[in-house]
Amino acid sequence: MHTQTFYNSVRVTSKRRRLLTNCLNVHFYSGDAKKKPFDILFFGRDEFSCNVFKQLHDARDVWQSISIATNPDVKTGRRGSHLSTSPLKLLGESLEVPVHTIPRRKVDFRGWMPPPPFTNTNEAHLSVPQTHLLVTASFGRILRPSLLYLFPSGQRLNVHPSLLPAYRGPAPIQRALMRGERETGVCVIDMMEKKEGIDAGSVWGCESMIVPENATFPSLSVELARTGGDLLVTVLRDMLLGQARSTPQSPVSSTSSHASAISASDAQVDFTSQTASDIVRLSRAISHQRPITTTTPDGRTLQLHHVSVSGRHDDLGPVEPGWAVYSPHTRTLLMSCADGNWLSVLKLKTQDRALLAAKEWWNGVKGLGLLHEGMLRLG
Repeated sequence: MHTQTFYNSVRVTSKRRRLLTNCLNVHFYSGDAKKKPFDILFFGRDEFSCNVFKQLHDARDVWQSISIATNPDVKTGRRGSHLSTSPLKLLGESLEVPVHTIPRRKVDFRGWMPPPPFTNTNEAHLSVPQTHLLVTASFGRILRPSLLYLFPSGQRLNVHPSLLPAYRGPAPIQRALMRGERETGVCVIDMMEKKEGIDAGSVWGCESMIVPENATFPSLSVELARTGGDLLVTVLRDMLLGQARSTPQSPVSSTSSHASAISASDAQVDFTSQTASDIVRLSRAISHQRPITTTTPDGRTLQLHHVSVSGRHDDLGPVEPGWAVYSPHTRTLLMSCADGNWLSVLKLKTQDRALLAAKEWWNGVKGLGLLHEGMLRLG
């Protein structure tokens, strides 16, 4: 791994500091600016948040108090029979950390106030306690300006899993995997108002890592979160020592990748334009949240589970993309793709039906009269 953390390594006078801050938008901490550990309010929700929080919680030297703000429990399933709880809430309770839940509806969150000691509505912005620190990691909500301003400038931090400015947005890990990036990373950045740009804040620290071969979202997320947690702790220690500084992000170019949220359309496979490798990367990137799909000839959605690249099958002859056939040799359903290679699918689930092994699924399809010369047209 390659680490790039920004330090104030030379003596900087007060006058020069003001000039540099105004001209370069750089935050500095002088040697006597930070002494006491922080009072931290940590916003998060999922496993990525949990892995960042674990690293932060273990670093007892950087905080004197720490609290969690996360999503409320939500009833799911038929008739609300199941209660879904934020993984971060469960972690916080197990560590005996104070946990505070935000309103379920986004419109109500706009008026939500954080718990004491962070609520400070009666004092001017400049009198905000200098030990107060805000951290977000995979929180999924936009923080309003009045909430941000309850914390000192330079102490509203976000742990973002990409090498910014690439992959700004809510799904950086998924988009990097979908595009087959060989390198990714994590940054600790300033939180900014929405109007100033999402994930556009100055960078306090950045660390890159090679994307492992066959990486999936869950596996890569864990690695990036642990790295991000370590990086966050390093940044906070540097702040306490007066050695930390931030630098503005590089300008976004026309070729910069954006990490928009994953939608249902992203999960739809197009055999005419996607290669077998493209489809496997897609599955590794999003199948934890959405199964990848195609459609059967009668218009029903077909989920594809446990996919891999099967390579070329010249024995099947020249076949247009989108045709499928069962292979007794591999015990999978083979699907022809745009590059001439075949996608191997171990299990399938037709809309409103159970998940089946490829052989069982194929035996059921054969009796429906949908095959043409022993093959099935999909998509």
